[in-house]
Amino acid sequence: MTYRVPVADIAFTLDHIAGFSRLIDDALYEDLDWDTARAILEEAARFANEELAPINRAGDTQGARLVDGRVVMPEGFADAYAKWVEAGWGSFTAPKEHGGQGLPVSLGMAVAEMWHGANMAFGLNPLLTQAGVHALIAHGAPALQTQYLPKLISGEWTGSMQLTEPQAGSDLRFLKTRAVPAGDGTYKLTGTKIFITYGEHPMTDNIIHLVLARLPDAPFGTKGISLFVVPKFIPNADGSPGERNDVVATKLEHKLGIHGSPTCVMNFGDRGGATGWLVGEPNGGLKAMFTMMNEARLGVGIQGVGIGERAFQQALDYARDRRQGAAEGGAADQSVAIIDHPDVARMLLNMKAKTSAARAIAYATSVAIDISHRAADATERKRAANEAALLTPIAKAVSTDFGVETASEGIQVHGGMGFIEETGAAQHYRDARIAPIYEGTNGIQAIDLVTRKLPLAGGETFRDFLAGLKETARGVTASNESALGHTGECLWESLSALEETGAWLSRQLAENRAAALAGATPFQRLFGFAAGGALLAKGALAATRGAESHGRNAEAVVLEARHFAESLMGETGGLKHAVIHAHETVARGGAVLGER
Repeated sequence: MTYRVPVADIAFTLDHIAGFSRLIDDALYEDLDWDTARAILEEAARFANEELAPINRAGDTQGARLVDGRVVMPEGFADAYAKWVEAGWGSFTAPKEHGGQGLPVSLGMAVAEMWHGANMAFGLNPLLTQAGVHALIAHGAPALQTQYLPKLISGEWTGSMQLTEPQAGSDLRFLKTRAVPAGDGTYKLTGTKIFITYGEHPMTDNIIHLVLARLPDAPFGTKGISLFVVPKFIPNADGSPGERNDVVATKLEHKLGIHGSPTCVMNFGDRGGATGWLVGEPNGGLKAMFTMMNEARLGVGIQGVGIGERAFQQALDYARDRRQGAAEGGAADQSVAIIDHPDVARMLLNMKAKTSAARAIAYATSVAIDISHRAADATERKRAANEAALLTPIAKAVSTDFGVETASEGIQVHGGMGFIEETGAAQHYRDARIAPIYEGTNGIQAIDLVTRKLPLAGGETFRDFLAGLKETARGVTASNESALGHTGECLWESLSALEETGAWLSRQLAENRAAALAGATPFQRLFGFAAGGALLAKGALAATRGAESHGRNAEAVVLEARHFAESLMGETGGLKHAVIHAHETVARGGAVLGER
């Protein structure tokens, strides 16, 4: 079971699809050029290939275990993490004023794809730490930033996000964890959190938990939630870990996948209350939470890309080696590699095209984030921030859905051997399956897309992004490239469906909100197909025009775009119908199906 970082694919997508070159051309990041970026990608690929991929299997088969109250990590994880910190990967995109390297989010997401492709269970740890870093930078008091940011950014300490409780998952209104003022500027927290990724582990000297809780006088609902920093060890005056705090992991969940990642049940206050410090304003935790969640949601989308890439690579290797059946029209007594059978080639193209489309969407989202941070013009920064907000639910949901579908198709390529654990193909599916669920289910992403992001700037953000996709479609049509086949007309059909359903949903938000919600998930998928197809076509146009290949095969770039358009984007017609008509059955579906 091998994995090699697809550096050429990553570099080509950054340059010719996502718009990374603009960051260099406009000098938005000083001292950054393509030679530097390429060197970073190559070194990250080396680390992923040599340090993380080889321990992926041990993470799955050994898993993280709770022994006498202590978490035992799979073989190799602690050593790899120490090397990861020593190499400086933790500080990659953090601001320089807080000890980071100040590199682009988009470059960080490209590197994160490598961590997740090589070892998704390992990659979860820095993903959540970095989300906590962003929350502290945005909302933490200077004293908290000074105390915690340097070691979180370096990776010397890790962080956890503690939101979910047994009775409060997606609906945080019923959150019960309490935080009582201690009279000295600190708070005493009591309660239980579940599904806490890396809530406990032995790989660092300290773990800094970001915990949602209620103050004694907090109003009911999400407006009564506050955010607190609760360290595993309370730091001494010199910053070293001091007294053990009153927070413990009481259980590790037995999960379908990502076995190497400890998913904990955490108890606060068994000895009177865990000491915590308020982050931001009282009852302002929801705003801080979304700072963490938005960062993590794009990171989870990257997980979908990484696991899809790994599943594709394994299926491709297997299809090249496995010999079954005669070639069509060939000698009956001779077998051929299964990649020579049209249906297997079709599945492999599906896997590759979906992974490339997901990568394009995720990287385009991250470049928009970079522009929103660094563009000289305030209007341009705002426009880019809105575009990133629009695309984030697509990047999270569509990329993770594609990751699951690709991992499933990878099992199918393996046939019966895919259902056997020893081949490793099943692990990719088991690992991928969590990604559409955590950090906000993909259904919640669809609700966010339709109710909050579609109306952004009076709908102008959606219309502007659609106009950019149409510009690519016009370029394909005008190119008359025979290698692109019917890509142009497929793009126009899908973009028309996206435009029509977007307008329909916008009307329904004012007239029949339930109808809009019923069509939200098919709209999100339609959006993903239309955007993914147009972005792949953008790359194909660049390839046909002789753009810098970064090591990619131009024919392969064009083939992926054409296959996605001609073989996969046809789904958008059915999705259009589902968006507009789903409410006609959904309105009664819950009541009818819920009858006992």
